[in-house]
This record gives sequence, structure tokens and C-alpha cells, in this order.
Amino acid sequence: MAVASARFGRPAKRPYWGFCIKMTAVAILGLCFIFVWSMFSSPSNSVTTRIESFDNIEQPPGSSRSKRASISGTQTEKKVEDERKVNGSVTLDVREHKSEKKDAANTKKETVKKKLPQKVSKQKHGSENSEVEDSDEDKEDGDGDEDEVRQVADGKEEALDGEGEANGNTEGEGDLIELLDQESDSEEKLDDDGGESERKGKKRYKNKGPLFDPKAHYHWKSCSTRSKHNYIPCIDIEIGSGRLQQYRHTERSCPRSPPMCLVPLPPDGYNPPVHWPESKEKILYKNVEHPKLAAFIREHTWVMESGEYLTFPQNQSEIKGGVLHYLESIEEMVPDVEWGKNIRVVLDIGCTDSTFAASLLDKDVLTLSLGLKDDLVDLAQVSLERGFPTVVSPFGNRRLPFPSGVFDVIHCGGCKVPWHSNGGKHLLEMNRILRPGGYFILSTKHDSFEDEEAMNTLMVSICWNILAHKTDEVSDVGVKIYKKPDSNDLYTMRRKKHWIPLCKENENPDAAWYVPVKTCLHTIPSAIEERGSEWPEEWPNRLNRFPDWLKDTDKLVADTKHWKDIVDKSYLIGLGINWSSIRNVMDMKAIYGGFAAALLQQNVWVMNVVPVHAPDTLPFIFERGLVGTYHDWCESFGTYPRSYDLLHADHLFSRLKNRCKQPFSIVVEMDRILRPGGWAIIRDKVEILDPLEGIFKSLHWDIRMTYSQQKEGILCAQKTTWRP
Repeated sequence: MAVASARFGRPAKRPYWGFCIKMTAVAILGLCFIFVWSMFSSPSNSVTTRIESFDNIEQPPGSSRSKRASISGTQTEKKVEDERKVNGSVTLDVREHKSEKKDAANTKKETVKKKLPQKVSKQKHGSENSEVEDSDEDKEDGDGDEDEVRQVADGKEEALDGEGEANGNTEGEGDLIELLDQESDSEEKLDDDGGESERKGKKRYKNKGPLFDPKAHYHWKSCSTRSKHNYIPCIDIEIGSGRLQQYRHTERSCPRSPPMCLVPLPPDGYNPPVHWPESKEKILYKNVEHPKLAAFIREHTWVMESGEYLTFPQNQSEIKGGVLHYLESIEEMVPDVEWGKNIRVVLDIGCTDSTFAASLLDKDVLTLSLGLKDDLVDLAQVSLERGFPTVVSPFGNRRLPFPSGVFDVIHCGGCKVPWHSNGGKHLLEMNRILRPGGYFILSTKHDSFEDEEAMNTLMVSICWNILAHKTDEVSDVGVKIYKKPDSNDLYTMRRKKHWIPLCKENENPDAAWYVPVKTCLHTIPSAIEERGSEWPEEWPNRLNRFPDWLKDTDKLVADTKHWKDIVDKSYLIGLGINWSSIRNVMDMKAIYGGFAAALLQQNVWVMNVVPVHAPDTLPFIFERGLVGTYHDWCESFGTYPRSYDLLHADHLFSRLKNRCKQPFSIVVEMDRILRPGGWAIIRDKVEILDPLEGIFKSLHWDIRMTYSQQKEGILCAQKTTWRP
């Protein structure tokens, strides 16, 4: 009977115990869910702390979606490759780069990302270049690539859904709300149509797929060019073969396919550069060694070889008596030239003596040296290694990559530019980029009578007034100081015998990318709402004082505050960057120069690059007393390898819109111009950052930090000394 009862009771107990087990499992899962939910959705959790402390990628108010962040440690910490994903979930605080773990319980309220609208100027920087760009872009659909590095693009790019080019925001910027898709549409029109010149029968470019293929694999090799570790792809054009191989520096000419090789380090090794400000006085010789540099050092006093260093004796210059005496004599000859006050931005032609830029820097003058790359001595590389703003560009038949009327002074000290030859086209280019009322300073030791007569005739024809002509008794250098007219009155009084015609009204003076030098004079702006009609305010007031010709100043003020907050609260303290090792900085997609202005109190200078497909904001950057240049990132930049310590790219890649045949060549170019140990800060869409991180890893860069929220993210990486 007992056995029968037991058998009868078993079926009744099984469902009861099974039910209990199921309920217990459900309860445990529920508790786990509540715990996880509280971890990722609470406004006071550690992830929210990272959002506030990093202060760059925000989300719309009221959103409760989970955020994701991941970072890697410093060089002394163990690298965790699996955690370096933009979409990862490593819950480490950003400041753990410094091995400092903090409690993330106390945080501020999460800030909200809003869009800073640009001042859209629907003018291309050049019209001739659009034909070249379109020819490459139109071939992109079906052209394969035979290089070692290969990208496979498939799928369809997601349409911009209001994320756009988000510049981030900080607390107190709630009034900066604008629809992102409006600017996206405006920039897409610029990208696709390219202005009026591209609407005349040219094929409208369409998005063909994602910018990077996350499934692509990359294999690298070292460049085998003749210029080796000093390779500048669009300038060092090698023609011929064997002993007949030679360089061509007369014009910028890029390879048909962008280089997919990595520039090797100098053969004797590369060492981190001397930190600023010591680099003003000495640099490592091996970092800039060149076969012709040794002979140059023996013949010039302003640079000396001392052990492993090149040293630059204080106040030593090509000019006898020193550069300080030279600068003071200029102020004596023309009292209106007040260095560091009304004179802030100077262009130094030829980059012969970087001590000139060093001395002006002590006077709060920002000098942009133009290395012409025509002597193979590589003095521009010496200037960059010392930590001075420098670009490298041939100066032949094309305009320089600057807008019109932006330089306060143009200086040519002993440069060998034939100003009066070929109809004076080189001097006419100086007239284009020199500010109305600006000064042209020419110093030479011995001029022939014929050359001087030709120069005088040319100066009269362009109405430049000679303010001083004096041979200094100490330096034995003849100094001529000319002034460009600040009105059109003198143009109407010219004699027809020396007449250089005025440019047509529809001729864009700011068009500068692959645009031939025009042998005509642009009229001087006269109306108060025209740029160039008034001289900027004295430095440093001009940095934050906006002229009458500039509209939407409220947005520009907000942009300045926006970048200052991000730099102060995030970049300077939250990325693990040793800023004492940072001197040369590039903003690869500058808009108003806010990023450069925010770093002004640091010991850095910033090259503001305005892409040719973006709205033209470069004139305003110069108006603020900063420097920059136009560039097409589908091509290589005009500088030596290992030029920059930090690269900053804010939504650069998402704005390219598949313009480049091989967009990953931009990463190769970043690897070329960044110094080993240098940093890259990239803010963009997650679908771009994810495969971009893989490319950096294939280059053996260290991913120091990644962070993402919804569809936006940031990546901070450091270049290593690895070479294939």
C-alpha cells in the first residue's frame, strides 16, 4: 500500500518542484536584469561620468539608450585588444590612462550634443580642380585597384538622418540648436555639385557605399622611392629610371593612384624630437639629415652642428647684426609696422632662415614659412622640426593654396623668386594674397641695375607704394618695403603704358586649388560689408572680435566656447596625452578656427586645413590671427613625413562622401605626416570609426581610447615606430 501511495504521489510532486525551479530561475534572471539595467541607465553611473568628463559625444535630451565606452591603458599598462572596439562595453573611466581609477558615483548632468551651423559660402576654392576631381570620382564605380592595400566596398551608405557633422556641445549651449540635416543637405550639394563650374554638364556624383569596408584586410609595405624617408608624394615626382631618374618640383603633381606604402624611418633610426621650447635652440640632426644639408651647414652661421644636435645660436641669422636688429630697423623705417600688434600673420617666402620666424614668434607674430622645395636642402623640414608653422609647395604657374587678402606682411629675405619675370605673375600672386594696405618686405644684398629697373616698373604697374629703401650699414643688406593700396583710387590713375588689367568681376580671388596664376589685379573691397575693406583689430583682440563683414557672429562665439570647453575639460586632461610633447598640431577639417583658438594658451601652433569640398571659412580663420591652408584630402598634404605631433579630425571622413577613389589612403597619409609617438583624435560616425580602428591596428597604432554613443563616437590613437 505504501509503495502504491509513493508511486501515486510522484507524478504530483514533479510538476510542483519543476514549477519552483522555474520560478526561482525567473526571479534570478529578473534580479540580474534589474542590476544590469541600473548599471547602464542610471543617471549617476560610471558611464554617465565618462560622458560628462569627456564632454564630446552627447545624445538628445530625454534619451535613455545605453552608452558604450572603451579605453586602453598607457604604455605601461597591459593592452587588451578585444576591448578596443567602438561598440565595446568596457566600463573603465577615461582617466585610467594615468592608472587612476575613480569612483563614478558623483557626476554632473549629461550634456546634450547640438549642431553648430557653418557659415556656408557656396564658392569652390577652385574651379579648374573640379574637373580633375570629377574625372577620378566618375571612374570610381568600376575601377579596381592593383595595389597591395585593397578595399572592398559593398552595401549602401545610410542616408544622413540628422546626425550630420555634429561638433558636440557643453553645458550652457542650449541655444545652439539647429537641424543637422539642413547643413547636411547644404554640404551634400557642395560635395556633389561643386558649385557652378560642376553644374555645367558634369555628372552628379552619388554615394556608392560605405566609406570603409569593415571586412577588408590591409597589408602594408615600405615605400621604395628615391626620396625614401623624406617622401612627399605630390612634390617628389620621380621620372625616368636608374641614373636618369630625377625629381620634378616645378608644379604639384600627384600620382594617379595615391601611395599605399609607408614611408620608412631615417636609416639610422628616429628619436622623439626635442620638446618645445628647447627645440627653438636645438634639434636632433638625424631626424632631418639630408645629403645636401651638411654642405649648407658649413656655409651658414645661423645653424651649427654640435654632436647629435643641430643648434641655432640666439639672434644668429643670415643677416649680419642679427635678426633682431633687422626687425627693429624695419620698424624704424616704417613706424606703422608694429610687430605683434597690427602685424600678426606673416608669410615668409623660401624658408631660407627659420630664425626669422623664431624671432617674430617672440613678438607674438605668427609666421607661416613657405618651403618652395626647389633646392633639395630640406630647410622646411628643419623649420618644422624646430616647431614653426611651415608648408611645402612649388611656386610655379599655379596659385598658392591661400585665400585672397589674408597676410598682413609678406617677407622675402634672400629668396630667389624671379618676381619681375613672366609678366610679374609671381608678384601678382603676392598681390592677391596680401591684405589691402599690407606690406611686402624684400631684402637682398646685391641687385643688378636691370633687375631693379624691371622691379620698379612692375611695382608702378600694380600701384604698390615704396615706403622705404635703405641699405643697412651693419648688415649690408638692402631692404625695400612696399605697401599694397587700400583703395581703388590708384588703379584709375595708372598710365596705360604700364597697365596691368583688372580682373573680371566674376573672377573669384579666393579660388586657389589648381587654379593658374592670373595676370590681372583684383579690385580692392570698398564696402564695409566686404571682407578686406578694413584692417583687423590689433592682436590679441582680433582673435575674438568679429568684423562687420562677418554674419552670424553669435554662432561663431558659441563655436569658440564649444571648442574651449571640449579642449579644457576633455582633450587636455581626459585622453592621456602628454601635452609637453605636443608642438605641431593640424586640424584636418577646420571650420572657424575654434579648435586652434582653444589651444592658444598651450605651447602649440595649429595648421587649420579647410577641405576644398567644404564651405570656405579659411578667410575668417586668418582674420582671427591664425593660419591655415586649403587642401583636398584625396591627395597628399604638402609637408615632410613626421611633421606633426597631433592630428585632429572632426567628422572629416563622413564629409568625404566617397569623393576619394581609395579613402583609406587618407589614413596612410596621416601615418606619413604624423611623428612616431604622435596622436590622432578622430570624431565621427560609429560606422566609420569601427573599420577605421581596424585600419589603425593594421598599421600597429595603439588605440588609446574609443567612445561611442548612439551613432557618434571618438577614437584616440597613438602612432608607434613600427614599419613593415
